[in-house]
Amino acid sequence: MKNDVLISTTRLYDGKIIKLDLDRIRFPDGSEGEMAVVRHQGASAIVPFLSDPGGADPDLLLLRQYRYAGGGYLYEIPAGRLDAGESPIDCARRELREETGCTAESVQEMCAPLMTPGFADERIHIFLATGLTRGETAYEADEFAEVHVLKLSRALIMIEHGEIVDAKTIIGLLFAAGFRLRA
Repeated sequence: MKNDVLISTTRLYDGKIIKLDLDRIRFPDGSEGEMAVVRHQGASAIVPFLSDPGGADPDLLLLRQYRYAGGGYLYEIPAGRLDAGESPIDCARRELREETGCTAESVQEMCAPLMTPGFADERIHIFLATGLTRGETAYEADEFAEVHVLKLSRALIMIEHGEIVDAKTIIGLLFAAGFRLRA
């Protein structure tokens, strides 16, 4: 954000996951107004391919994870918040290991979208992982998830039919299928 846009800021909430600021800003036309902005330290997510993504219909790992705010269980790619001083790629590798038990031979960044720029500054770095070696998961106390192996074609059909509704997962899977795996 340009320094000449922000006039003042007041912290309204300071939580573990998010912070809420009330910013007084200067709009592009020179007028001023207030905007409530959710602040988030950022996150990483990773699309883990269990089989060669160059194959006809590769296998990938998805989590079926309980999300209270989402209304129940959702299918997701592994993801989590960046720790202080942690690089996005290190976060992606850590989340892959904790949530699927896997380590990856290769991790490549695909994109880093803003998730809801109308009111939040959260950016999620999305990676593609290949050459997986399976191991044991290490869920946090508030994580309730199961690892599922799916064909990429099945996951894409689930997106089309509204069975996968998580934005980072949709972005990651479509980006991988559309830009990284095409011939």
